[in-house]
Amino acid sequence: MAWTWRFEKSDGTEVQPAVQPEEFTTQGDAESWIGEIWKDLREGGADQVTLFEDDKKIYGPMSLDAEAV
Repeated sequence: MAWTWRFEKSDGTEVQPAVQPEEFTTQGDAESWIGEIWKDLREGGADQVTLFEDDKKIYGPMSLDAEAV
């Protein structure tokens, strides 16, 4: 199983992340990574993220706005 993030503008349009992620082997690893670099992603143009396990949406979109995080 692979855990991945989808990076989006606030309207749901997919964007390329400012920091290239990897495929994570656990949900916790994916969440730790996003917790460490969300500001860089936000500054790079992503407004929100969605977490997937393989092709299954787990949750999101989750805002990268500082007031919402």
